[in-house]
Amino acid sequence: MIARLTAVAAALAASPALAATGPFFSLRNTDFIVLLAFLVFIGILLYYRVPSAIGRMLDKRAEGIKADIAEARRLRDEAQEIYANYERRQREVQGQADAIVANARREALAQADKAKVDLQTSIDRRLQTAQDQISAAETEAVRAVRNQAIQVAMAAATEVLGRQMGPQDRSAGIDRAIDDVARHLN
Repeated sequence: MIARLTAVAAALAASPALAATGPFFSLRNTDFIVLLAFLVFIGILLYYRVPSAIGRMLDKRAEGIKADIAEARRLRDEAQEIYANYERRQREVQGQADAIVANARREALAQADKAKVDLQTSIDRRLQTAQDQISAAETEAVRAVRNQAIQVAMAAATEVLGRQMGPQDRSAGIDRAIDDVARHLN
């Protein structure tokens, strides 16, 4: 407190109020009145401890700023941690996506190979079925041609025999045929 009063007195001693002409300690000297008002004002400020209140307010403000800075650092650290987690998750998801794509490719290739094998099997089966049908058709055609040839031969033989043989020869031929059949059956 004494140091403050000494500082105020030194400030007043160097003021232009001391340079005024005439008696300084007169109520008619405006410089003296201003000096007295200033001293009373400073006294009131010191009496009500305004400088310490201002100091406390500034200290409180400084503590608030420090707390805000600490909160900002904490939030920044938290944001950096969240960002690092995000990047790690993104790399993991990218790895999973790459694995899924690779697996899908492998499965697609396997399915394509299986489809090729199935198609080849189906073609082979159809080809075999077609060959079987062709073979059956050939067999049926040969049988039909034989039957037709037999019928034509029998008709021709009947006609030729009918012209060459008489009714007695026919009866004898029938008897011989019956005997041949009987011999073959016994």
